[in-house]
Amino acid sequence: MKAVTWQGKRDVRVEEVPDPRIQEPTDAVIRVTTTGLCGSDLHLYEVLTPFMTPGDILGHEPMGIVEEAGPEVPGLKPGDRVVVPFQIACGHCFMCDTGLPTQCETTQVTGEHMGAALFGYTRLYGAVPGGQAEYLRVPQAQYGPIKVPEGPPDDRFVYLSDVLPTAWQAVAYAGVPQGGSVAVLGLGPIGDMACRVAQVKGAGRVFGVDLVPERLQRARERGVETYDLRSFDSEKELVAAIQDETDGRGPDAVIDAVGTEAHGSAAAKLVQQGAAMLPRKIGGPLAERFSVDRLAALNTAIELVRRGGTLSLVGVYGGMADPMPMLTLFDKQIQMRMGQANVRRWSDEIIPFLTDEDPLGVQDFATHRLPLADAPHAYEMFQKKQDGAIKVLMQP
Repeated sequence: MKAVTWQGKRDVRVEEVPDPRIQEPTDAVIRVTTTGLCGSDLHLYEVLTPFMTPGDILGHEPMGIVEEAGPEVPGLKPGDRVVVPFQIACGHCFMCDTGLPTQCETTQVTGEHMGAALFGYTRLYGAVPGGQAEYLRVPQAQYGPIKVPEGPPDDRFVYLSDVLPTAWQAVAYAGVPQGGSVAVLGLGPIGDMACRVAQVKGAGRVFGVDLVPERLQRARERGVETYDLRSFDSEKELVAAIQDETDGRGPDAVIDAVGTEAHGSAAAKLVQQGAAMLPRKIGGPLAERFSVDRLAALNTAIELVRRGGTLSLVGVYGGMADPMPMLTLFDKQIQMRMGQANVRRWSDEIIPFLTDEDPLGVQDFATHRLPLADAPHAYEMFQKKQDGAIKVLMQP
């Protein structure tokens, strides 16, 4: 089959690889019909190279048709249409039972001291072959795949794999009061969808911050009060502008949907790039012990949120030696929640919003649809923010 493979920093290729097969009685194999390109994939493309191995199959946002199901997957049969969550979880351990499948005790990557295995995402999360491929082996298929009806296009459901539950959890963790205010830093796919989720869940005012014109316009068209980073000389000016709209206090909650790729931290960027340039045997251990994130977005969130407010971190961070402004966090009595989205925890709440009325705007959410063969171009375009690329879907 054809699959998108990682070969090095900014080097992905579509190659012929062996077809997946049933290996465990709880496996299923699906024929992928649509697969997404995620901002998290750009971390592998650019930053997390010490944890990658040439030939790794990328992708964690797939949906498709069941080709085969193992004997311990009674809920699936060939022909079923399913969305596959990005994490792999059993559904019956202590962590899954408490609504935290990202911490599944059956699939935890204990050798790396990490949580549940993820599709297509570094050796830290199990190096499981990903979904940017023609076919995908799905472990723990008795729990993970979400069955969806025939008829509507893939765009209606594919975001259940990651974008929708990630944005949904970001808003839930933010604890925005009914009629309250929330600022979303970063209006990429997750930040954009978080704004939409906040609106349908009753937020009174939603502020969005970015510096990409297409992202700002897209959010503004849906009623988000947008702020262009390029219009401010400093973080303090941006913070003051939004605080002025909230009686000088700041919003009730701030969602950081940027993560470690934030602009404005040149020193940390050099550290990241330096580790990525080293041989993997050296760069990996160095990154595990001494990695430093670019914290511009997080520091802005801390300054912006009102006293007693909540920070919800949904942008990916991976540093192990990050300096944190603990005095400010403590003094402002800020609450903070974060983590990978627990997809099955939220999927049943989300599905009623995927109706013909489409209140979340999923059917026109993608800006680009490309064949899988064009994946190298898709990655470069998305990474460089060319051609208005905000969300890319690929079809094998």
